[in-house]
Amino acid sequence: MRSVRIRILAVLVVLAAVGVGGWQLLPSKENGNRTITVGTTDAVTSLDPAGAYDAGSWALFSNVFQSLLTFDPSGAAPVPDAAKSCGFVGAGLRTYACTLRDDLTFPSGSKVTAEDVKFSFDRVKAINSEVGPASLLSTLGSVDAHGLKVTFHLSSPDATFPFKVATGAGSIVDHTRYPKRALRKDAGADGTGVYVLKSYTKDKRAVLVPNKHYRGSVEGSGTPTVLRYYATPKALESAWKAKQVDVATRQLPPATLATLSPSDPNQHVTESDSAETRNLVLNVRANSPLHNRLVRQAVAVLINREQLVSQTYKGTTDPLYGLIPAGITGHSTSFFDAYPKPDAKKAKALLAEAGVSTPVRFTYGYAEGRGAAGEEATELKRQLEASGLFKVDIKGYEWTDFQKRYAEGQLDAWAVGWVADFPDPDTFSAPLVGTGNSMKNGYSDKDVDRLIQDSQQYEDRSRTSDDFQTLQEIVARDVPLIPLWQRKEYVLSSEDVGGGQYLSDGTGVFRLWRLSWI
Repeated sequence: MRSVRIRILAVLVVLAAVGVGGWQLLPSKENGNRTITVGTTDAVTSLDPAGAYDAGSWALFSNVFQSLLTFDPSGAAPVPDAAKSCGFVGAGLRTYACTLRDDLTFPSGSKVTAEDVKFSFDRVKAINSEVGPASLLSTLGSVDAHGLKVTFHLSSPDATFPFKVATGAGSIVDHTRYPKRALRKDAGADGTGVYVLKSYTKDKRAVLVPNKHYRGSVEGSGTPTVLRYYATPKALESAWKAKQVDVATRQLPPATLATLSPSDPNQHVTESDSAETRNLVLNVRANSPLHNRLVRQAVAVLINREQLVSQTYKGTTDPLYGLIPAGITGHSTSFFDAYPKPDAKKAKALLAEAGVSTPVRFTYGYAEGRGAAGEEATELKRQLEASGLFKVDIKGYEWTDFQKRYAEGQLDAWAVGWVADFPDPDTFSAPLVGTGNSMKNGYSDKDVDRLIQDSQQYEDRSRTSDDFQTLQEIVARDVPLIPLWQRKEYVLSSEDVGGGQYLSDGTGVFRLWRLSWI
């Protein structure tokens, strides 16, 4: 578990006497059924929890579906939600058991059973979608269900397993509405979360209404909400300025974020530290020009993060020199230690040692409409080509197509943002650089896998620091990816909407139900 919690830096409080909490405690009664519209550029890959492992999809999942466990705002440990209780059984951290609540009901009217929980976990692993969360459950061997009790048998000790249960990978679905070994394809979702998905139009909107049958850790019922999806940050900015959305989050253009002021009386501005990172992922397969480790090291030694952050992101992100971000147990600056400054001479020597002809040409893909991804690609291309050692062919793709292309090894390099699944260093290691990782770049190292497995035996997560320090040194040597930056999180809401600070609190839960009219 992360030892340092997300820290809210600045929140404009209009009702000073009431305070931030008052936004939730004293909503306007006459606005109780009035819809709040939230705008975002985070697209949804799939409505099926077995088929998505991205921020946009999981933001929706955390409102429509329920897991056995969840996180309180800025919480240090998962707490029961669909479960009455959970805990490890016996010694060794290899058996984890939960007792399910007996008052949960799916939209179909059927009771939620332990068999539904088993079915939900089993199908994530059985389907093993290329862009799904199966890799997150790598230590899960089997699941038993008896009455209201669910027992997870782990293949190796894993103190982080409760955190994984609390993520979108642990979403409980109705076994009568989801195929056992295939993804559900329609525009429906049957969960037991705080909201019911009333309707969904891909890349347009998700209409959410409070679930009157919800039972769990959340008190209250939330406000009717519409999530509107925008293709680009500029489009989101236009919608915000036209007052077509009441809340704007993830992501407005960097130039706009850089000018935000908490003193603006016409809006609430929340700026917070974030554990979201962005990495340049490199294809290490034999058919890629970046297969040779020395070539990847040459790329790493040429990248100027400070220039990228100042020119492209206008100071709204911070340079990142390690796999694990600042504020998380195990954070290090291993890439700064190995490559302290851009050095064309060193890069040239590395390529000469690799025995490759220059310029080395490779493809670089990015997802269109995802923040400043296009501008970022252009800046990185400029930095690499300025040395005369590389020729970079950049191209943007629609989000789903982009995921498919990098998962199938069609790209040599691609930049991907990474939002913490849960507040623990494990989420920045196994899914990113472990064998079979979600980056799909072909990287595997037995020492990295051993360090990940060793770190999972510690319930006291502060004891993992040495393992993660060593792991990051290996990653800096092998360069399967290159950390670029760590985000600052911004949420804008109109002057009559409160609770925006709970949308991005570092736990991976997107709390739409905390929004309310003031």
